[in-house]
Amino acid sequence: MRALPQPQAEDLDLAAVLHALGDPVRLELLRRLAADGETTCSPEGVAVPRSTLSNHWRILREAGVTATRVHGKTRLVTLRRDELDARFPHLLGAVLGEFAHPAPGAPAPAPALAAPDPAGPA
Repeated sequence: MRALPQPQAEDLDLAAVLHALGDPVRLELLRRLAADGETTCSPEGVAVPRSTLSNHWRILREAGVTATRVHGKTRLVTLRRDELDARFPHLLGAVLGEFAHPAPGAPAPAPALAAPDPAGPA
């Protein structure tokens, strides 16, 4: 079987990744991959036709969000978390909602890239 087209990590394009993540079905597939790890191309509980599901997987794969490997007649899909985090830091965390929201009244954490306040603490 021929190899499926998948971009190299250095070829990942932000616009293509954001387009791939811009669909509710693909976001749900992404959430499942993040939670469960590798899955088949026909996961349980996804209420879309197989042809539509196949198209969603193709878009995710061609954007570089997922990697697909063929094992016999089965296609196994994984999230390319390490490559995406290296190329676009914090993107998947933001999309997946992994950053905890502070409890009411608790101080919000400082942004990771924020410069220190020259006036000092308030």
